[in-house]
Amino acid sequence: MLSALLVFIVQLAYVPVLTLRTIMMVKGMKERAAAMGMLEGLVYVLALGLVFSDLSNYLNMVAYALGFAVGLYIGAIIEEKLAIGYVTLEVNIPTRNQELIDRLRELGFSVSTSAVEGMSSTRYQLDCTARRDREKEFIRVVSDFEPAAFIVSFEPRSFKGGYITKAMKKRREKYLKKKKNTENA
Repeated sequence: MLSALLVFIVQLAYVPVLTLRTIMMVKGMKERAAAMGMLEGLVYVLALGLVFSDLSNYLNMVAYALGFAVGLYIGAIIEEKLAIGYVTLEVNIPTRNQELIDRLRELGFSVSTSAVEGMSSTRYQLDCTARRDREKEFIRVVSDFEPAAFIVSFEPRSFKGGYITKAMKKRREKYLKKKKNTENA
């Protein structure tokens, strides 16, 4: 029973590391992915060693599978909290809502606007890029100003230059400083 508990705990460590390593590889973070891969390999060998040391102990095998499943769940939660990378958001709204555009820019989001042809009228599209950890904040702001907005988000593989690389960081820092000063007053 103790060995099955140990197998379960080792799997709880292994699978989140596996999840993060995979995400880092996909995001092009080669060095971090390699470091996570080394840790993953060590934990994997330890878990398999425990299971293979006694193949007649079915409890170890069940603990291995259960630990893998729970570890996947934990890994997904960790990845969601870390929100590594960027997201591109396309917002389709019925009118040019300058108040919304100004608010998004004030909060440090990049915003490009264009008039587009809808099915029966001219609509406005906002093209924005943000860090993934700010996606929910972005959607909340848009929803406050335009409850019926159509919002699509996707992850860009790479980008170069533009507003996001410099000004976005400066604007965010300015906004947080202003917010902190307001809260302290």
